[in-house]
Amino acid sequence: MHAAAPSPPAPSRHVAWIGSACSVELAWARDRVAASATVIETDHPSQLAARVDPVAGPWPTVAVLVSDMPSRWTLADAVAVSRCWPLAPVISVCTPLSEGRRRSGPALPGVDEVAWNELPTRLAGWFADLDAGRPGVLGLPAASRREDRVLEAAARLRAMARREGQPLRVAAVARHAVDLDGTAALFAASGADVIDRSVGRPRLDTSADLVVWDVDRIDADTLTWLRMLTIQKPGLPVVLLDSFPRSDTSLAAFDAGALAVLGRPLAVEALAGLLSGLKPPPAAAAGSGTDLGAAGPGH
Repeated sequence: MHAAAPSPPAPSRHVAWIGSACSVELAWARDRVAASATVIETDHPSQLAARVDPVAGPWPTVAVLVSDMPSRWTLADAVAVSRCWPLAPVISVCTPLSEGRRRSGPALPGVDEVAWNELPTRLAGWFADLDAGRPGVLGLPAASRREDRVLEAAARLRAMARREGQPLRVAAVARHAVDLDGTAALFAASGADVIDRSVGRPRLDTSADLVVWDVDRIDADTLTWLRMLTIQKPGLPVVLLDSFPRSDTSLAAFDAGALAVLGRPLAVEALAGLLSGLKPPPAAAAGSGTDLGAAGPGH
């Protein structure tokens, strides 16, 4: 089997979920987070003082401000969370309503904004770093430069692509030829073995451990071919790259069997988190597929 059952949540791993997950995409993100950590839920930072014991906690690994619309939270809200949990980094998860503004930089100083569809993979990477005793990107100062974050995530990416001494076999696919070289080069530089480069659609008979498909935008043709691929290769991890991931098409892609939908430009942190849940097959069973952990939704 390609896919393994998700591991049980680590008892010491907690995520504070602050705000309402009323939308479909935020509810999806919360469910994926709950699959790998214990979720501490509250509606507003003003409720934290009454709910959190200053001695007994709970003490989350990371605090998530749930932004169902632009400008949902103020700097005072972020400060209230930091005062309650001084050691927990504060991030914000946002929906496509905030996508254009999110790409212009954080709305609140020191609060990194993460797209809803990338939150599970980023948390997976951060947790893998912490479990291995490394601070990783989550341990960098809030004021760190983007270049520092990319370099830290890139080091993790190279380690993940060669886990257990064997490189992952990757099929790089792009709808447009101009995007193919960049996608393939990223994985080749990380230490993966790019065994197939295709323009258009991935091959249904691919022997890769991971398919990375730059679709530009998810449409009906993409979903149809994705279903065919996952039926032909059950459990094969397929990652879609979309210029501006929409809620409806991204959720449809997950239902069709996609492991993850990542935005463009590709966040190296999200990719490192994704690879943290993948393991190359043993040498004696190189054609049997890839074991998949809980880095994202399994289908």
